[in-house]
Amino acid sequence: MKKGVVLLLMTAVLWSLGGLWVKFIDWNPVAIAGARGLIAFAVLAVAKPQALRQLTWGAVPGALAYAAVMFLFVIATKLTTAANAVFLHYTAPLHIALIGPWLLGERTRRRDWALIGLALGGVALFFCNELDLQSRWGVLAGLGSGFCSAWLIMLMRRARTACPEAVAQLGNLLTLAVASPWMFPAHNLGHNALWLLLLGGLSLGVPYVLYSRAIREVRALDATLITMVEPILNPVWVMLAAHECPSGWSVLGGAVVLTTSLIRSILASKDEGLSTSARRPPSPFKGSWASASPQRP
Repeated sequence: MKKGVVLLLMTAVLWSLGGLWVKFIDWNPVAIAGARGLIAFAVLAVAKPQALRQLTWGAVPGALAYAAVMFLFVIATKLTTAANAVFLHYTAPLHIALIGPWLLGERTRRRDWALIGLALGGVALFFCNELDLQSRWGVLAGLGSGFCSAWLIMLMRRARTACPEAVAQLGNLLTLAVASPWMFPAHNLGHNALWLLLLGGLSLGVPYVLYSRAIREVRALDATLITMVEPILNPVWVMLAAHECPSGWSVLGGAVVLTTSLIRSILASKDEGLSTSARRPPSPFKGSWASASPQRP
């Protein structure tokens, strides 16, 4: 579990860079999503070459959700602010809390509902002076990306005993197939190439390698709560790159979300520790020396 938490935090850091790089690319958002999927496919093919050989029909629903997230998040980032897009994307925990018990059999505890409310409240504080409902299509795309992201997380969790990477790879291929008519001719490729490589490789391909490993160990709801550091880090990169200083509300919201993520990470690790202790057979020896130095085969 602890390894899964670390991998999720690394994933969130890399995901958080995507909103900044999307803004630097002067392509149609559908073309950006297609190029991003192509590059991520190449990264995953190197990291997990056997993924496509493990494809089954069961991977199709997750791949459709993956492709939908790729399109909707890029469209939302282009049509509204990156802050709005990432805030609306992180409505996913609400959907998981409602659907997860039915789909995965993973019970939503009272403390989970409390942490969801606290985290979303923190994100709302962070962006309360920026959310612009006039960009209606961007807002709708952001809400859609949150709904599809919830399904993607749950379906990858459901495929944890098979190959979650296969879901991502098929999703990348679907994204590329849909977007290919908008990708050519590729104008101003020299200016956009670096940002596309960073967007597809470092903020999508590598994170999904890490995420596919983490989702085998961490509940779907925990996975989305722990990665809620992304909407905080996203504007931080904008501040560093564009010298935009956050407001006092942003600092307060960031503190709330980071605290929530830390609490969820600690609770997830403790839950795993208790579960492991419950499964460990009792030692036939009495005394502190037996527990301090267990025998290994």
